Amino acid sequence: MRYTVLIYEDAEEKLYGAVVPELPGCVTQGETLDEALANIREAIEGHLLAMAAYGEDLPEEMGLPVIATVDVHPDFAAVAER
Repeated sequence: MRYTVLIYEDAEEKLYGAVVPELPGCVTQGETLDEALANIREAIEGHLLAMAAYGEDLPEEMGLPVIATVDVHPDFAAVAER
């Protein structure tokens, strides 16, 4: 099974967060991207095991596209603060 994982960087906290849209509540974080990915893999497995233990159907894969991020020029930060 392959689930979509959304990764975001929290620059203020210096962490990477990970969320699985197909599994509401399945979230984690890590100090590095690799750690966040390892943690979300573990979180997915635990989430699926818990669902199975409660007799819940496992969700289908959404097949969301891979999304990239881009850095925006720092001057735009001032616009966001308004």
